[in-house]
Amino acid sequence: MDVLIIGSVAYDSVSSPEGAVENALGGSATYAGLSAAFHDSLRNGGGVGLVGVVGNDFSDDDYKTLSTAGLDISGLEVADGPTFRWSGSYHGNMGEAQTHETHLNVFEHFQPKVPEGSRTPKVTFCANLHPALQASVVDQTEPTRCTILDSMNLWIDIALDDLRKVMSRVDLVVLNDGEIRMLAGDENLVRAAHTVREEMGGGILVVKRGEHGVLALHPDGMIALPAYPTATVVDPTGCGDTFAGTLSSLLAAGDGEISRDELQNALLHATVTASFTLMSFGVGAIANLKPEHYQERLESFKRIIGV
Repeated sequence: MDVLIIGSVAYDSVSSPEGAVENALGGSATYAGLSAAFHDSLRNGGGVGLVGVVGNDFSDDDYKTLSTAGLDISGLEVADGPTFRWSGSYHGNMGEAQTHETHLNVFEHFQPKVPEGSRTPKVTFCANLHPALQASVVDQTEPTRCTILDSMNLWIDIALDDLRKVMSRVDLVVLNDGEIRMLAGDENLVRAAHTVREEMGGGILVVKRGEHGVLALHPDGMIALPAYPTATVVDPTGCGDTFAGTLSSLLAAGDGEISRDELQNALLHATVTASFTLMSFGVGAIANLKPEHYQERLESFKRIIGV
């Protein structure tokens, strides 16, 4: 297995200036898994596995969406009760979601159990979870290349010590610009990013900046890329998870230390893939993405940034 992804599988109800959707398939592991599986199939990779939990209301159509993408869902636990649900809305420039309701349901008591045959992937990606659960995943896996971690502002607020500990145990951390500023207590993003990376003990730090692109700190230097410019923004939910899933899959293609050039190439692909996610409600755009459409946008982005 090339990539193992641990996170949430959910049903999202979202409204934006472009419309609304009820109970659409979502969750951090879902978006990350579908994007990683897309890139895995492009390069005939070693497969992508999911570890998560759903309720007994999880539909056959949604199981089919995951399996049709080529995901190994043997680590997807079914628990008695309803699947995790989230509802929110976007307004104005749709830069940030306003949460209306969160019902953890079966996800509230989720304890990740990595299947025996999935414990040595090339890359482990711990999507957004309580840091103590992420530490449990780190304990259970021995990736041959790297462990990647994502988080959110909630854990900075209520589980900071646990978060700092697990961040020091992984190779690459993905956070957004607001979270970086919170962790460092510094409004200057570049200075804050250097502070956070030092607290990690080194490694690679990737800072998601939404419509402003991405900033990354690598031992061999800084990387900055713009976002892909798109006029169609329907639902930004899952863009960050799509970004991280793509990053995981691209890095699983290599071996040894992650070079700066390799990281930059992975970030380029992650940026382009995430630009598709926001074009539809739910996972539709990424689940139905065609290789030729992806390649066309990738080449367009390369021309824009001059590579």
